[in-house]
Amino acid sequence: MAIKEEPFEKAMGRLEEIVTKLERGECDLDQSLKLFEEGAKLAGQCQKLLDSAEQKVNLLLANGQEESFGGEE
Repeated sequence: MAIKEEPFEKAMGRLEEIVTKLERGECDLDQSLKLFEEGAKLAGQCQKLLDSAEQKVNLLLANGQEESFGGEE
């Protein structure tokens, strides 16, 4: 099943739905495996988005520190 790139919030919402269904045990084995596969892909996508956001924050913080140190000379 191909997962298209979704915004973080939408992907996380769908992942929460999947977890709830799997925890309730309301699906047969075949459907549970499909949901698990979709959930694993969504979890990977969310992690990728979080990693990217973290890199941007770190870059912004590093640039901000360079600017504040650069003005003190």
